Amino acid sequence: MTIQRWSFRRALMVAAAVALPASALGAEQLPTPAAPPAKFSVQDALDLSTYQIADLSEDGAWLVATSSVRRDSYLTDYHRDSDPTYLRPRPSMIWIIDTKSGTTKALFPDKRDAIAPRWSPDGSKLALLVRKGDAYEPTIWERATGRFTTVRAPAGKYVAENSDVRWTADGKSIVFALHTLDWKKKAQAQFEQQTAGPIFVQSSKDPFLAWDDMRRASNIRSVVAYDLLSAAVRQLLPEMMVASYEIAEDGTVVTYNEDVTKKTDYDVIFGSESKAMVVPAAGGAARVVFPTLKGIRLVWATDGQHYAYGKDGRIFVASVSDTTSRMLAGPAKDAKAKPDSTADTTKVARDAKEREKFTPISFSPKGDVLLASNKDGFWIVDAASGAKEMFLATPDTSLHGPTRNVIAWGADGRALYLSHASRTEWKRGILRYDRDSKALAELALDTRSYSGFRLSKNGKVAAVAIGDVYRPADLYVGDADLKTLRRVVHTNPQLDGKALGHAGLTSYLDADGHSKYAVIYYPPDYDQSKRYPTVFNVYEEFFNDAFDPVFNILNASGYVVVQPSVDFDIGYPGEAWVKGVTAAANKLIEAGVADSARLGVFGTSYGGYATNLLITQTSRFKAAINISGKVDVISFYTDSPRLGVRNIHAAEKSQDRLGATLWQQPQKYVQQSAIMFADRITTPLLLLTGAQDQNVPADNTREMFYALRRLGKEVVWVNYMNGGHGAGNASVADYIDYLGRLTGWFDSHLKGDAKKAVAATEQ
Repeated sequence: MTIQRWSFRRALMVAAAVALPASALGAEQLPTPAAPPAKFSVQDALDLSTYQIADLSEDGAWLVATSSVRRDSYLTDYHRDSDPTYLRPRPSMIWIIDTKSGTTKALFPDKRDAIAPRWSPDGSKLALLVRKGDAYEPTIWERATGRFTTVRAPAGKYVAENSDVRWTADGKSIVFALHTLDWKKKAQAQFEQQTAGPIFVQSSKDPFLAWDDMRRASNIRSVVAYDLLSAAVRQLLPEMMVASYEIAEDGTVVTYNEDVTKKTDYDVIFGSESKAMVVPAAGGAARVVFPTLKGIRLVWATDGQHYAYGKDGRIFVASVSDTTSRMLAGPAKDAKAKPDSTADTTKVARDAKEREKFTPISFSPKGDVLLASNKDGFWIVDAASGAKEMFLATPDTSLHGPTRNVIAWGADGRALYLSHASRTEWKRGILRYDRDSKALAELALDTRSYSGFRLSKNGKVAAVAIGDVYRPADLYVGDADLKTLRRVVHTNPQLDGKALGHAGLTSYLDADGHSKYAVIYYPPDYDQSKRYPTVFNVYEEFFNDAFDPVFNILNASGYVVVQPSVDFDIGYPGEAWVKGVTAAANKLIEAGVADSARLGVFGTSYGGYATNLLITQTSRFKAAINISGKVDVISFYTDSPRLGVRNIHAAEKSQDRLGATLWQQPQKYVQQSAIMFADRITTPLLLLTGAQDQNVPADNTREMFYALRRLGKEVVWVNYMNGGHGAGNASVADYIDYLGRLTGWFDSHLKGDAKKAVAATEQ
C-alpha cells in the first residue's frame, strides 16, 4: 500500500562554508557541527501572525490588510457572551500596501482595536472604525498627507457595535450605523437581569426566547451619512430593526431589510423574517418592495436599483420603480386544476422537474446578466431575454467531484472567477470562465490554499492569501490572470528556520465500502522505517488540510496526526466515526505508519462529541480527549444557560443529524448520547471545558466525568473557569496549560511517560 506524500517544508537557509588552509584553523580547532533546527513550540504557536485582506482600492493600486498575533487574542471576557453591548477586544496592526512596489507600512505605530477599513472610490482616503473606550469612532485617513480625522457621533448616540463603515459612490460621505445611549442602558440592564437577577422570569407566552430577544436587540439602530466637506451628519434610516442595508450606486435610494420577526423560529438557527424596503436617500416615505422575504431569495444589482428574486424555483427581475416583475427562468406556473391521475410521478420525472428550478446568485457588474444555479450547475441568464446557458456542471449527486464557488466577476462581466477544491486529491486554486470563448481556465491550481481573493473594480489587479498545510498564508498581488503573483507580505518569517514536517493524502474504504480520504501530518524527522504513535483529529465528514498549530505541536512531539473523513446517515451520527475513523486507522497501520498499540483520538466541539461516542463503540484507542464536546444530547437539547434555537436545531435538523424531535424519536437521543454507554468505555479520557461556554455548556461534558468516576474508569476533567468554547482560550497562561495537558495526556498513555502523566493531571 502506498500513501501519497507532498513536502511543504521550506528549504533551510544554510550559509556556505568558506574553505580555509588547515594552518589557519589551528591544531585544536574543528568545525562546529550545525545545530539541528528547532521544532515548532508553544511560544511559536502564541507568536503566529494571521493576516487578512481587508480591502483593495478600485484601481488596484492600494491594499489594506490587518494582522493579529495569536497571543493577543486571549483577551475576551466570556462572562459577557451574548451581551450585545460588549466589544470583544481585537487588537491588530493595519497595513497599507502599494501593490506596484510592494512597499508596506503600518497605518498606526502600534496595535489598535480597529475594524472594517475601506478605501474611498478614488483610493485617496481610508475609512475605518477605531475603538476609543467602550465604543468605535469612524476615522478617516488621507493617504497623501497622513492626516487623521475622527468623526464624532451625534449627541446621545454612538457607533453601533455591529456597524461597519462604507463610502458613498461619489466619495463625499461615509455611512455607518448608530445606537442610542438609552438603548445601551436598557440592553445592559436586560443582560444583567438575565445573568445576575435577582429575579429572571420567562414565560411560554413570550413571543421570543429571552436570549433570542437579546440577540435581536442589536438590530435596533439608525443609519447615517457623514459629509466630509461640511462635517454634517444626515439620517438615512431612522431607528428601527435594521437587519441590513445598501446604498444605490447613484446615491438616490437606500434599500434595506427591516426585521419583522414575530416569534422565535425553531426551524432555522437565528431564524428571522424581514420585509424589503426602499427609501429616497434625500428623505421621504419608504416603500415596501416585499412585505416578507420568507421563501424568497433576493439579489440586488450593483446599481442598487434593479433586483432579482427567486421563489418556488422561479427567478423574476424588476426594479425599485417597477410595479410588476418579469419571470426570467424556472418552471411554468402550474394551472390551478384538479390533479391529473395520468401524470408521470416516476423518479425520472421528479428529477426532471427539480432541474427546472433555479436560484439567483448575483448580477454582473453591468446588470445585463444574472448568475443562477440549479441541480445541474451554474448558469448565465440574460437579464433581458431570459436566454440561459450552463457554463459549469456541478451535479449535487456527485460525491467526489470538486467543490467550486463563484468568488468574483471580471470588471466588464465577461469573466467569472471561481474557487476550486478537490475532494479526492490535494488540489486547490482559482479558475476563470470566459463568456466569450466559453473556456474554463486554470489560473492557479496546486497543493496550496487560496483565500480572501479580491479583484479590483477596474479588473486589473488581484490580491489573494496563499498558504499551505505547514505555513500560515502569505499575501500576494498580481494581474487579473494571476500570472505575475508577487508576495508582498511574508507573514511568519520566524518559521523559516523551524523544523516543520510534511503532509500527505491517503484514500481508504470505510466499513460500508465507500471511498474516503484522510490528511496525514508527519513529524519533521519522520522515518519511513518506523511506526509512530498516531492521533486522529475528528470533526465532520470532510478532510481538511489547513495549517493548525496544535497539529504542529503534536508533530514536534513525535506524533503522526490524521484527519479522516466519514459518511453520515440521518439519525445515526455515532456510526459514522466508528465506520470511518477505524477504517482510516487500519489503512495507516497497513501502510506501516501507525503503531496499532499507540492510537489516540481527540476533537473539539462536534469533534469532542464524536470522540466520546467513538470510544463507547471501540477500545482500539489508548487515549482520548474531548474538548468542549457534549456527551448527552438529551440535556444539551435544553441546558444552555443562554439558550437559543441552536441547541435544539442542531439536534433535530442540522449538525447532530438526529432527524426528529426528542419526543418523536426519544430512542435516537438515547442512542446518540455517549453518557448512556459510559460503562462500555475502556479508553482513558481527558475532558477539557470552558466554564463560560454558552455553546456547549461545561456542565454537559461534566456528566461524563462523574459517570466514569462512578464506574471506576480513568478520567480527568479540566475546567478553565474563564474560558469559552474550545477551552483554554481566556489567557496566554490558559492556552499554555491547555497545550501542555493535551500533549501530556497522549505522552502518558501512548508513550508511557510517567512525568507527563503527572503533568497532564496535576498542573
